[in-house]
Amino acid sequence: MAAYTHRNAVMFQHCDPAGIVFYPRYYEMINAAIEHFFDEALDWPWRIMHGQERLGVPMGRITTDFQAPSRLGDWLDWSLDIRRVGGASLDLDIRATGEDGVLRVTAEATLVLVDLDRMKSRRWPDDKRARLQSFMEDAA
Repeated sequence: MAAYTHRNAVMFQHCDPAGIVFYPRYYEMINAAIEHFFDEALDWPWRIMHGQERLGVPMGRITTDFQAPSRLGDWLDWSLDIRRVGGASLDLDIRATGEDGVLRVTAEATLVLVDLDRMKSRRWPDDKRARLQSFMEDAA
């Protein structure tokens, strides 16, 4: 299994008046790629996780480098690689590349699985941990 990929268009809502992505909007796009990953790759949609199961995955840490600008109308291909699955945490390497092949943004992120009612971290369920690890092993 290769890294998880997600594609999105750069829309007007992402851009400053010059038509260039305003850097905080990349964080929204990163979050969207992660949400799609949970839904499509883990079969664990956030509406179920947050609603019925009362679990969440807030960002514990993120570092970001911006390599090149993206503009209104560009398409971005997001790639998520799992670097490490901890007890309750998950380390991801995230990249966005334009359809021109130019790397636009990279990020290293840590998510933490949290019990939303107790506001405490919680160990990954065994089935989700196994699925996450399968991405990690194949990405290496």
